[in-house]
Amino acid sequence: MSADGNTNPFKYFVAGGFGGVCTVLVGHPLDTIKVRLQTMPLQLGKLPIYNGAWDCAVKTIKKEGFFGLYKGMGAPITGVAPIFAISFLGFGLGKKLFASTSENSENLTPTKLFSAGAFSGIFTAIIMVPGERIKCILQVQDCGNQKYDGPISVIKNLYAGGGIRSLYKGTCATLLRDIPACGVYFTTYELLVRYQKKNNSDGLMNTIFAGGMAGILNWLIAMPADVLKSRLQTAPEEMYPRGVRDVFVKLYRDEGLKALYAGVTPVMLRAFPANAACFLGVEFGLKGLNFIFPPEKHEN
Repeated sequence: MSADGNTNPFKYFVAGGFGGVCTVLVGHPLDTIKVRLQTMPLQLGKLPIYNGAWDCAVKTIKKEGFFGLYKGMGAPITGVAPIFAISFLGFGLGKKLFASTSENSENLTPTKLFSAGAFSGIFTAIIMVPGERIKCILQVQDCGNQKYDGPISVIKNLYAGGGIRSLYKGTCATLLRDIPACGVYFTTYELLVRYQKKNNSDGLMNTIFAGGMAGILNWLIAMPADVLKSRLQTAPEEMYPRGVRDVFVKLYRDEGLKALYAGVTPVMLRAFPANAACFLGVEFGLKGLNFIFPPEKHEN
């Protein structure tokens, strides 16, 4: 599912927001595990805190309870509606920008679809960056040494320490992740939906499959930049003066390139159900809105 210029923006905002909430509810526990694996400190001569995704989940639940896996969820839940609305609408705008005057924006080549998807990745940064900064800080916080009570506490502390700039720490890393990943995400979904329609196959299971596969390919592309972003956003203010470049140099020197896929297991486990839930949420959201507010003739 994707937005185009003829669709009521209000409907995509609401449906996209509902899809985003579904994504967070389904995927946040595995996202917490991912962030903890990505950011756990390495201590010479000592075993790592977590020996993989399952060990991280077990230790988190044992120490903090099941809802310890939902730490930091307030920030993404608050931000998902505008993030997903802007993302879908940005993709629709990108499709129009990259389509030629004689070309139907719904039948773009894979290259143009990728360009439109990558274009959408720029739109969400203004909301995505502070939300993810807050989320990651709360996710890595140990319940035995709690510095923050919740998202508001993090915002106040970051703003007091470095102003608005501190809230936007990790912007370059986020763009490095989202521009190519969004290109792959929307291209995969669009092409799979087209293929299913071409073969007269359409319905709930097809939405689940297309959305889930889009999520998996999205994260295969996004993982390295996401690791760098998580480490940068949870590090002390002066640890990486040159930003994501310093994070990469230290990671490569200390751990090698394999560390760019730290936390890949929970990410892959999360990617299919979370993104399938997203597109199902958008589908149901639009159907519900179209039932309450029947589309006019100019809406698709």
